[in-house]
Amino acid sequence: MTVQNLKSYITKVNIENFKCFEGLFSLELSKGLNILVGDNESGKSTILEAIHLALTGMFNGRYLKNELTHYLFNKKVVDKYLSDLKAAGVGASAPIPPSISIEVFIAGDDIPSLEGNWNSEKTKALGITLIIAFDKKYQTAYEALVKNGDVNTLPIEYYDVSWKSFSDDGLTPKTIPLKSALIDSSTHRYRNGSDVYISQIVKDFLDTEDVVAISQAHRKLKEGFMQELSIQGINAKIKDSASISNKEVKISVDLSSKNAWENTLMTYLDDIPFQHIGKGEQTIVKTKLSLGHKKSKEANILLLEEPENHLSHSKLNQLIREIKDGNRQKQVIISTHSSFVANKLGLENIILLHNLQTIRFNDLGPDTKNFFEKLAGYDTLRLLLCKKAILVEGDSDELVVQKAYRDKNSGHLPIEDGVDVLSVGTAFLRFLEIAQKLKKPAVVVIDNDGDVDVVKEKYKEYLSEAALTKDYIKICFDGKVEAGTLPSFNYNTLEPKMVGANGLQAMNDILGTKYGNLNELHVYMRNNKTVCALKVFDASQEIKYPAYILDAINANSDGKK
Repeated sequence: MTVQNLKSYITKVNIENFKCFEGLFSLELSKGLNILVGDNESGKSTILEAIHLALTGMFNGRYLKNELTHYLFNKKVVDKYLSDLKAAGVGASAPIPPSISIEVFIAGDDIPSLEGNWNSEKTKALGITLIIAFDKKYQTAYEALVKNGDVNTLPIEYYDVSWKSFSDDGLTPKTIPLKSALIDSSTHRYRNGSDVYISQIVKDFLDTEDVVAISQAHRKLKEGFMQELSIQGINAKIKDSASISNKEVKISVDLSSKNAWENTLMTYLDDIPFQHIGKGEQTIVKTKLSLGHKKSKEANILLLEEPENHLSHSKLNQLIREIKDGNRQKQVIISTHSSFVANKLGLENIILLHNLQTIRFNDLGPDTKNFFEKLAGYDTLRLLLCKKAILVEGDSDELVVQKAYRDKNSGHLPIEDGVDVLSVGTAFLRFLEIAQKLKKPAVVVIDNDGDVDVVKEKYKEYLSEAALTKDYIKICFDGKVEAGTLPSFNYNTLEPKMVGANGLQAMNDILGTKYGNLNELHVYMRNNKTVCALKVFDASQEIKYPAYILDAINANSDGKK
């Protein structure tokens, strides 16, 4: 997506103690499209919320000052504060409660009012700071509370919100030159049967005269309702019932306020109420309306939360085209779990998140970046989205490792425990470059091919003493070189190692074969790798596995054995 005439945009965001971010988290953003990719709880949604909060002062559609809650704070930070408070004891100096800080650094023209050094980096820059912190005017009341030992939760009632530019001037939504629109198509909230989100979007399209026209039409609806003979008859019955009240009681249409029509607004698609159409179509409509309504058109910053929700392949393609073509004058930040979305919008725009670590795809080495850009299919992000990855060379290796894992883990397939077994050909080092930068637990299962020294040299970065700092990465291979009588036969791949672990008779039983000697079995397994792997995977017999396979299976979530 080529950006055109974007005068101001976010260059960096600093987030401290907000939700999942313990301590300081910093993220640099590019001028145009940014795609945040990560597993659940990696912080993607929190980043979007933080940016929108800093630019609008609003959280969950309401002004933050009215929505303050201790749940905005990182739980570990709050727990540490309460622990320190308890450890200090009664009468000791009370520790200052933790604070939240969100800083948005901006590049742009004609916005000198935002320039200054009122930021955590003490550098002269354009930007906005939002701080949720203990208000010192409550110091006396706070100390009395602590003295009485009544603090068991964060005393949020003593907090205030500070919202300033880097020039230390107070801000209001109207004084901020950057406007953001947060679109979360996955949210479904209903009021009186109508989706609140889409009702608000539709209302945003309306001018003042449109609102007046709707109010008048709504009033006419009441008048028509009251003139219906059946309604008049019902109200007469109610009036005649003296047991109800001394005052006149009747039923009507709600007109208690000038905006009463909003509570009965219902959006229809082809005469079907919006909430009764498919979730996928709801997502498309809500996102397109959001992209088109005036608040989004005025926005410099467009924030999209998981646009792939509920969408089929074809619908997702349509939506991606809308995003790419309709927002060339905006900075767009998207969160996604979808490899398809990431690939379609461009790997060069991806920011990978894991364990509060980040890396841009463009930060990878040129060979690795080029490899992933050309990689067929849409599985390039599986390494990131799993809890732990086991990297193997081919499909037959993948099946055997899956079977070994299932045998050793009460019948669970690896993916059921968040472990993904990836067949990566010979591109182990490409995937390990990502794992290393993100500290992602990864295990490589590789054949020694008859030369252990070559394996050790190729993976020396992860096998030497210096690799102790990379203990989340493990290289598993058989350290013993086998030989035999077959000419030009590699006795140091997975199939011969499986034969060595189980023996001729047991392997014949597993494969349903009747070979009389090892050479015949070796040749058969070499020529039928996938067939043999499938039979191993489906076997009911007890199977023994080479030690290096078991090492890979037993490596825990930290990559250690």
